[in-house]
Formats: sequence, C-alpha cells, structure tokens
Amino acid sequence: MSAPTNFRIQHAFQFGLLGGLGVLTAIALGNAAISLAGIITSIITALFITLGLEPLIQVLQKRVKKRSYAITIVVLGLLALITTVILVILPPLITQTSSFIVQLPQLLRDFLSLPWVQSADANLGGTISSALNSTTEYLVDSKNWPNLLGGVVQVGITLFNGVIGALTVFILTLYFMAALPSIKRVSINLVAKSKRTRVAGLVDQVISSIGKYVMGQVVIASINASVVFTTMLIAGVEFAVVLAFVDFLLVLIPIVGAMAGWTLVVLVTLASSSVQTAVIVAIFLAVYLQVEAYIIGPKIMTKTVNVPGSLIVVAALAGGSLAGVLGSLLAIPVAAALLLIMREVWIPHQELK
Repeated sequence: MSAPTNFRIQHAFQFGLLGGLGVLTAIALGNAAISLAGIITSIITALFITLGLEPLIQVLQKRVKKRSYAITIVVLGLLALITTVILVILPPLITQTSSFIVQLPQLLRDFLSLPWVQSADANLGGTISSALNSTTEYLVDSKNWPNLLGGVVQVGITLFNGVIGALTVFILTLYFMAALPSIKRVSINLVAKSKRTRVAGLVDQVISSIGKYVMGQVVIASINASVVFTTMLIAGVEFAVVLAFVDFLLVLIPIVGAMAGWTLVVLVTLASSSVQTAVIVAIFLAVYLQVEAYIIGPKIMTKTVNVPGSLIVVAALAGGSLAGVLGSLLAIPVAAALLLIMREVWIPHQELK
C-alpha cells in the first residue's frame, strides 16, 4: 500500500511543480511583453506602414523592373511629402496652435455666454459655468502650464523620445520594405511543400488587402481634411490648418474618428464664430459625412476589404479596447485577413467532412 501511495504523492508533487513553473513562465513572459511594449508597438507600426505602401511599391516595380528602385522612389516621395509638411503646413500649424492656446480662455467665456448654454447651465444649477470658470482660471495662470505639460524637463524628454520613436519606425519601415519578399518566402517555406502554393496565394491576398485598406483610409482622411479646411476658410473660422490637421488624424481611426472630428470642428466654430455659422458648418459637414459613409467610403473600401459592416464595428471596438488607437487601425484589416482564411481554408475543409 505504501508504494502506490508514495507514487501518487510524488506524481502530484511533480504535477504541482510543473504547474508552478508554467505560471512563473507566463508571468515572466507577461512582464517581458510589458517591458518591450514600446519596441513591439514600433515594429507593428512599421510593418503596418510597410504593408500600406506595398501596393504602391508593386505598381512602381512593374514600371522600373527592380524593387530597390521602386522603394527608392517611394522613400523619396515620403521625404518630399514630409519636407512639404514641415515647410508649408508646420509654420501656420504652430502659429494657429499658439493662437488657439492663447485665445482658449476667451473662447470658453464666449461659449459660456451663448443663450442656450446659459439656459442649460441654469437648469443644471450652474454646473457648466463652474466647470468652465475653473478650467479658464487654471489655463490663464501661467504657474500651471508646467504642470499641464508635465514639467519642462518631462516635455523635453517626451519630445526626444517621440523623435527617436519616429526615427526607429522609419528605419524599421525601410528594412521591412526591402526584406518583405524574403520574410514572405521564409514564412511560406515553414509550411509543408504540398501546401506552399495555396499558402503563398493567401499571404499575397492578405498583404494586398491590408495595403489597400491603409491606402484607402489615408485617401478618405485626406478628402475629409480637405473638405474641413475648405469649409473653415469659406466660413471665415480661425484655426483652419489646425482643425484640418487634427481632423485628418482623427478620421484615420475607424468608426468613431469622423464623428469625433465633426464634433471638434463644430465646437471650435461655435466658440469662435456666431451660432448661425456653427449651424451652417455643422449641417454641411453632417451632409458630407453621409456622402462619405454611403458613397465615398464604400467605393474605396469595397475594393480593399470585404468585411460585413457589423464585423467592422465589432472589430474596431475590440481593437480599440485592447490596444487603443493602433488597435482600432489594425483591427479591420486583421478581421479581413481572418475572414479570408476562414473562407479559403476552414470552410472548404469543413465541406470535405
């Protein structure tokens, strides 16, 4: 009796030890992932940009015959675009941003003086005026500016880290653009030889889908920002460059980005111009959003990702919850890739059973 009992005790001890080691390994891997979060984010961002530029590189490669020449043209185009942004857009962006910060307290006061805001404030027992007055007093006091920015030293560190991060992403993007065919080839060779042709076709479809989605999203955001900029100029609203730039960044975010940009533009117009101007701008941009949602967006996105609308919403919300803005950007092409794999691999396999 003692021998089986000792065996069971020893077996249970070994099982518990292995289980404990598994838990410790999982914790160590989790801590490592948290520590490497910045690097992982840079790698994913660079890979995302690379896949976004891949359709353009392939088109150029057919014309210039060599991939290295196509990559050089794309990189030079990106550098020219960045230089144009720095020389043409950045100066008015800085000027208007500074002006907006200086005028923000007065804009808040003007907003508070609107009749419907005063009526709502009275119904809420002065909650709106109290909150805006506290915000205005805090912003006006220059002693609070370092705290608002996280301290002068912290701002410098943040800017330095931002520049280093941008350079890292740029260098990684160059590497991925040059090495993407090799990465594809090595990855496909890991699959059984009999399935490589099919897997290679799936990989090409996934890469093409992601790349076209990224380019399509950039085109939609550019059109939206151009409409906002033109509308602001016609309406005579200040900060047109700032609003268009922020709107471009917001519209890159699926589902909620366009509405967030519309809300920001309308609120700034309401605070800096008349109510009539704000209403006209709100109606015009609301009409444009419908045109974008039902005409421009489908025309562009139908050629990029074949994903049901409900799945797009779920994927964007889930991606945003898991990884913020980057997760929202990645969620839809990832969902499209998974849906493609299900259609081409899993469903045919199930049909054979």
